[in-house]
Amino acid sequence: MPPARVKRVRGGRFALRITGAERDVLRSLPAQLRQLLTGGEAAADPDLHRLFPPAYPDDPQMAAEYDGMVRDDLMAERLAAIEVMERTIDSDRLSEDELLAWLSAINNLRLVLGTRLDIQEDLSELDVHPDDPRAESLALYAYLSILEEDAVAALS
Repeated sequence: MPPARVKRVRGGRFALRITGAERDVLRSLPAQLRQLLTGGEAAADPDLHRLFPPAYPDDPQMAAEYDGMVRDDLMAERLAAIEVMERTIDSDRLSEDELLAWLSAINNLRLVLGTRLDIQEDLSELDVHPDDPRAESLALYAYLSILEEDAVAALS
């Protein structure tokens, strides 16, 4: 098992032990998520449904009312997490608040990617052939899952 990519260190900080290649992959993802979130049709984009699930799935009127009350706050939180991840992508140490922002951004990225890939089961149970056109995206999903797990473990 490879060493954890996120580890608690002295001073209430967290060591971010990811390679330059991993950082290069991660570097482009927040901007892509921001583009999805701020694009003109974000509210109707089915790939973002899991980021803004309806509070009242059986009552469209109540769901719309609730969405109207919370969407701006949720959007601001998601965009703030993206900004922190972008600003600290080259850092070797993160504060707890920064790591929590990373965790939020990574989770949001996983939710969108998982929706796009229509992941319905545990990824470890998927038998992915290297020639599968989704192989690269599934590998990214798996990587984000591991990074998220490491962050959660470091925080707990």
